[in-house]
Amino acid sequence: MTVATYRPRRSVLYIPASNDKALAKLASLACDAVIIDLEDGVLPADKAAARDKVAGILAGPERHCEMVVRINPLASEWGADDLLAVAKTEPDGILLPKIGTPRDILEAGDLLDDNFVPDSVRLWAMVETPKALLNIGAIAELGRDPASRLACFVAGTNDLVKSTGVLATPDRRYLMPWLLQLVLAARAGGLDVIDGVANDFRDLDALAGECAEGAAMGFDGKSLIHPAQIEAANRAFSPSPEALAKALAIRDAFARPENTAKGVIAMDGRMVERLHLAEAEKLLAKAAIIGA
Repeated sequence: MTVATYRPRRSVLYIPASNDKALAKLASLACDAVIIDLEDGVLPADKAAARDKVAGILAGPERHCEMVVRINPLASEWGADDLLAVAKTEPDGILLPKIGTPRDILEAGDLLDDNFVPDSVRLWAMVETPKALLNIGAIAELGRDPASRLACFVAGTNDLVKSTGVLATPDRRYLMPWLLQLVLAARAGGLDVIDGVANDFRDLDALAGECAEGAAMGFDGKSLIHPAQIEAANRAFSPSPEALAKALAIRDAFARPENTAKGVIAMDGRMVERLHLAEAEKLLAKAAIIGA
């Protein structure tokens, strides 16, 4: 994603569509995106009623953050009705759970196109099954085709643990290869990618560690389950003062008259190329957008 189309997704908070108390606080939240959940966070008996509430949730005042709705799997008894009903409300995105192949994305996109849903309604995809990981390269390639609507991957770490049987350790050592594979695929497809949730919302120190780790791995943000987690995610996925100072120094160094025509310069005993300048300018532009 280019800086011109950059949307910060540092903090992405799940809120069940059936949780009126949590929904009432939407306007006061400092997260970059909210996922209104019709899937895991809603009991089967409540799914139809939760779906009917989405229009009212999205019809409020001007949206202060990105609004995404997670529907039920298209193969489920609720999925197709979810997709069409949610699409009519024109959220910023629709999150597809339990994807496995590129066809899952294409079929959802075809349904949106057939019902004349504006292109501004993008598709997000939950990567939470072994099949999705095995096909992740082909799925990510859809990100290069605007017609697919695919914009973002979300790691479903809890489901990956459940479906594979790997041990869920605090350091996530057994998930790490798959998380890095997901980031690599997202970058190849020009997609954003959001890290999985930290389940103990009371342990903010552990959350901060996971956020720092996710940022270091290249994730764009963290999916969250409680408002108390927002601040840590926003902080970890924002440029640090040190990174901003370094970016400014690189930009200023290349702007000097003696360096404007150079492809490589020396700074503090290190070689700095124009690719580093491009990275610095991108970081500074993103920092300006999020107000860092």
